[in-house]
Amino acid sequence: YGERACRELIRGLAGQPVTIVSGLALGIDAVAHEAALETGLHTDAIPGSGLDRDVLHPRSNIGLAYRILDANGALVSELEPSTRASKWSFPQRNRIMAGMSHAVLIVEAGDRSGTLITARLGLEYGREVCAVPGSIFSETSAGAHALIRDGARPIMASTDLCEVLS
Repeated sequence: YGERACRELIRGLAGQPVTIVSGLALGIDAVAHEAALETGLHTDAIPGSGLDRDVLHPRSNIGLAYRILDANGALVSELEPSTRASKWSFPQRNRIMAGMSHAVLIVEAGDRSGTLITARLGLEYGREVCAVPGSIFSETSAGAHALIRDGARPIMASTDLCEVLS
């Protein structure tokens, strides 16, 4: 559901002056980057590691990282180039993602997801926080539903995102 929703929302932004900022991680992060590339949107990746090829994390997304660069996107990290990913580096990079963004969109997040750190930071930085509603039976929707309950803007179509970004 999350992959489909993410792809659909990003496809609906085709032709808009939008940059997709995400963390290069497995799952929705990678889907967001891929969908942006497929749609012709600019995308920037903020990995939880340094940028040297031998430490870029996750290893399975190195090809995606280079496709982002080939499309004039960016890889951004405040870590030394040879720094390996660690438990603390992911929450740290979430600060950069929230800071680079005009709005934070949470597509899927469990109750204790690290993605919720990005949403909290977005609020602290005065960004609009948005969330995609999901099934009430899905654990991966619990975080998004909590955000919506607490005032995040529900996003059900690309037009909703365009309103937020205008």
